[in-house]
Amino acid sequence: MKAKPAKPPKVPVHRPPPPQRVRIIGGAWKRTQLPVLDALGLRPTPDRVRETVFNWINHQIERDWDQVDCLDLFAGSGALGFEAASRGARLVTMVDSHTPVARQLDVVREKLNAVNVTVLRADALATAQNMVLRGQKVDLIFLDPPYQNNLLSQSLPLCVKLLNVDGLVYAEAGAPLPFAPDDAQETPDWLLPWEAIRADKAGTVSYYLLKLRAPAA
Repeated sequence: MKAKPAKPPKVPVHRPPPPQRVRIIGGAWKRTQLPVLDALGLRPTPDRVRETVFNWINHQIERDWDQVDCLDLFAGSGALGFEAASRGARLVTMVDSHTPVARQLDVVREKLNAVNVTVLRADALATAQNMVLRGQKVDLIFLDPPYQNNLLSQSLPLCVKLLNVDGLVYAEAGAPLPFAPDDAQETPDWLLPWEAIRADKAGTVSYYLLKLRAPAA
């Protein structure tokens, strides 16, 4: 009697995890879920951090969102930009160089009928430089770039010329920004124009609300 041929071993099926999602926490689209493209390893700002940050911003702008133009330079999931748009920002420009990310942002924009949102598939630094050359100004800039490549040190100098008077920058980093505690000469040149009016930390992430220093008298 012939032995039955052995069955081939079962090969486990590796299914990708379901897309990560974050939610808008305030405004007209409160509780709306935003997809995060896992394949690109995006790192959206957590809900709790965004709630803190937007409380900081609200205190600074006295909730007059309809007078605020925003620039989200490394948009990713769009969590920061759509949060601002949900709260009634007059204009939110989202910039991301990754085609799938920009397409996803456009899908969300259309779904929400977010007429105050513009999505650009472009390099963030090049876009900021072009805006400076055209003399464009905004009131609030979100900087949540990939932590490598020193993108904050490259983008913050451009923000100096992009901000309206009393404008704000939200910046997120994988390590504390090197503000010198006492001697300003120890602060790197790219940080010298800025003061951190609010700052906090969540795990290994440091986040800041920055404002340009007043000119010396």
